[in-house]
Amino acid sequence: MNSPTLQRNVEAVLQPGSRPGTVVTAVDSLPVLEGRNVMLRALRPSDAAVLHGLLTAPEVVRFVSAPPSSVEAFERFIVKANRQHSGKYICYAVTLKGSDTAIGMFQIRETEPNFQAAEWGFALGSAFWGTGIFAESAQLILQFVFLTLGVHRLEARAVVRNGRGGRALQKMGAVQEGVLRKSFKCNGEYLDQVLYAIVKDDWTASRQLAAPPLVLH
Repeated sequence: MNSPTLQRNVEAVLQPGSRPGTVVTAVDSLPVLEGRNVMLRALRPSDAAVLHGLLTAPEVVRFVSAPPSSVEAFERFIVKANRQHSGKYICYAVTLKGSDTAIGMFQIRETEPNFQAAEWGFALGSAFWGTGIFAESAQLILQFVFLTLGVHRLEARAVVRNGRGGRALQKMGAVQEGVLRKSFKCNGEYLDQVLYAIVKDDWTASRQLAAPPLVLH
C-alpha cells in the first residue's frame, strides 16, 4: 500500500542519524505468525536481495511507495529497523511453509498511543498474486493486530486507480471511508487515494470459523 507516513518511516530508518524510537521491529520478541500455507516472521538482512528483486518489479511499484532503492539500502532498512525497540512500527516478512524465502512484507505503524489505532501496508511479489497467499497472510496480520496488539481501528490507503489493492482490502473487511484528493505522489504525479478502515468490533463480528488459526511462536 502507499501510505506517505509508512514511506517516511522507511526513509527515517535509512537515514544514518535516525533517532531511536522512530521505527521498530523487536526481532527477539516479534512472534512468528503461522497459518496453513504461510509463516510470517521478522525481516532479516538476508531477505534484502530477494525482496528487492520482487518488490521493485514495475507491476508491484506502480501504485505503491517505492521500496529501498538497492539491495544495500534494503539491508540497511532491515538492520536499523530491527535495532529499534519503541514498539511503534512492526515489519513482517511473508514466507511459504516449508521455505524460509521472503516473498513479501507487511508493515504496521502505531497512529495512536498504545496501538489504539494503527495503519498497515503490504507488498507481495507478483508471482504470488491471485494464489490466496495475500488473503491468508492478511488474516494472520489482522488477528495479530486486533487480538495481540489490541488495536481498535486499522487504516490503509490505496490509490484510486489501484483496483486490485482496493478489492484486496475490501475482501479483508475494510470499509471505504473517503477519498484523499491528490494525497500521494507517484512518478511525479499526485494521485487520489481511498481511505479504508477496519474496526475491531466489525472484524470480530464477521470472523469466520474457517479463518486460519493464529499460532504464536
